[in-house]
Amino acid sequence: MSGILGWGLAVIGITMGYTLWGWQGVGLAASVIVFWLLLQFSRAMRVMRTAAGSPVGTVPSAVMMQARMKPGMRLMDIILLTRSLGQKVAEQPETWRWTDASGASVTVELAGGRCTTWDFQRPAEAGASPPAS
Repeated sequence: MSGILGWGLAVIGITMGYTLWGWQGVGLAASVIVFWLLLQFSRAMRVMRTAAGSPVGTVPSAVMMQARMKPGMRLMDIILLTRSLGQKVAEQPETWRWTDASGASVTVELAGGRCTTWDFQRPAEAGASPPAS
């Protein structure tokens, strides 16, 4: 949900609470807003606690990660999927990379905090000959 929509709903909730029940409605609406913000903070802390146990930029399987990627995923959802913070590659566009033990990697580009594209790369095999034409 975008920030503008969320704050708009908060204002509407407080207005409706005051209109229907007076100051008790404002108190109820404020309590619901604070509860929602605490839930979001708790979720973010749980994701960061999970990611803290893994090395930065690593993932158990890059193949499985790229198979589970979807356009529009938030960075927090990707961190929860990988159980690791990504290695920042570039600022513009915001780009992060996760690599597995075999050297395969997934590079994710974000715009507005959401995944726009991702690229899966396998490592070049040592001693492998180029394909015949």
